[in-house]
Amino acid sequence: MADELTIGSLLKSKVITPAELSAAVGAYLMDPAAADFRFGEGHVLDLATAVDAHEPSRRALADPKATAAFKRTMVQTAIILARPSKG
Repeated sequence: MADELTIGSLLKSKVITPAELSAAVGAYLMDPAAADFRFGEGHVLDLATAVDAHEPSRRALADPKATAAFKRTMVQTAIILARPSKG
């Protein structure tokens, strides 16, 4: 069942902390090719794949007029919607 959970549901159930989410967003913004990010409790998410899979985030990141804050929010949204693996 853990494979079916999103980062958002794990955050809501306090398995993943807001600080971990913020660290994941920061890691992606520092290196958009970033791959595996390890959250607590052994959850792993390929950040680059998660953001690439979320079309609105891809568009925002490609938009030269988008602010840094908006881009950060869109990356966070993509990560929240993503489904990590356990391991």
